[in-house]
Amino acid sequence: MKVLVLGSGAKDHAIAWMFSKSRRIGGLFIAPGNAGTSMLGTNLPDINPSDPKSVEAACRKYDISYVFAGTEAPLAAGVPDHLRSLGIPTFGASSAAMRLEGDRTFARAFSDRYKIPTSKYLLFTSLSDLQDHLKQNQGTRFVIKKNELAPSRVMLDSSDPDKLLAFAGGLLKNGNIIVEEHLKGMAITLTVLIDEKGCMLFPVCSDYTKASEHDKGAATGGMGSICPVPIVKSSLQEQITNHILTPTFEGLKKEGMTYKGVLIFSIILTENGPKLVDYHVRFNDPATQAMAPLIQSDFLDIIEALQNQDIEKFNLEISNQSSVAVVVASQGYPENPVIERKVSELPFFSKNTLVYNSAMLFYGAVSESGSNLITNGGRCFSVVGLGTNIIEANSRAYSYIKDIRFEGAWHRKDIGNKFFED
Repeated sequence: MKVLVLGSGAKDHAIAWMFSKSRRIGGLFIAPGNAGTSMLGTNLPDINPSDPKSVEAACRKYDISYVFAGTEAPLAAGVPDHLRSLGIPTFGASSAAMRLEGDRTFARAFSDRYKIPTSKYLLFTSLSDLQDHLKQNQGTRFVIKKNELAPSRVMLDSSDPDKLLAFAGGLLKNGNIIVEEHLKGMAITLTVLIDEKGCMLFPVCSDYTKASEHDKGAATGGMGSICPVPIVKSSLQEQITNHILTPTFEGLKKEGMTYKGVLIFSIILTENGPKLVDYHVRFNDPATQAMAPLIQSDFLDIIEALQNQDIEKFNLEISNQSSVAVVVASQGYPENPVIERKVSELPFFSKNTLVYNSAMLFYGAVSESGSNLITNGGRCFSVVGLGTNIIEANSRAYSYIKDIRFEGAWHRKDIGNKFFED
């Protein structure tokens, strides 16, 4: 089978790596790809993954038998709908289902219709209305987000009215905003593959989204992730299934929004039970990098089950190991990342993204310039450590961080710590 993966980030590198391990792969193409994916397959740098016609042309030129759209831009552009209309099997949410991520008020109304527990929220279209609301609720902690699709988790979580108003003022220039109550508790990411008949759950992850240690600083696209989450036991999993997953799938079927792809549930484990924060209809970064090395089933077998509407019956094989993914970012990220920094020679274990001494490396915002690697964005690498538990995986990930060197490189130093510290 010839597969085309759309994307250029670290999660796309992780997905391409899973495809590359398949015994059934007959050709692997990545559009546009990055310096890491070039070691696994053929990059197509001239293909615009968000242009349906451009992707269609690539499919015809390279005789592609399956397209994997796991990132937001191609989904928002309707690439899966276009390709499926031509009879090209494609992984990814439909334009109708894209509203679950691209329109938060729609997603909240959907949650309300099916009695899915979530945070209280209000939609605001003007700064003056928000100012009045904050005055009436002085000292209350709120989360402000764009109502529309937003990359890299554009949000602010604060009880400071001046900061909230300043942040909201910038967002309101380009659309409406959602103001939610702050939910106290651990954040988890639940990744689910769905078809029109059923679903399959991957191991639960917990992402670290703030820039600084102890979950301080600016919101980012994700600075690290652990998998699986040790505290998610069967009783808690049952609550999540009964109160969030099952009613969501029933709603998708009832409203004609089922598709063959991934659905991500961002959930907060509060003292009053699990509550849904957001839906995502594409893979999350860096949860994907943490999760991918633990998947032992042939990825093309998983995809075939999805295409045949048998994903619910698939016997997923998962490693009993744990993983810790740590992101190495550019100076100035997330606000203004400095780019075009030369990367020093990488360690042996990065070659072909092979597991070496229980460590892996996925490339993100990194391009090739002759024989050199050059940074071209904010989050440049994900170092993944594997071990028998989170402590061991954490130790292995951080033992290799020192080998990822470029001017201004930085990372959080506490990924996974909260799972083994007193």
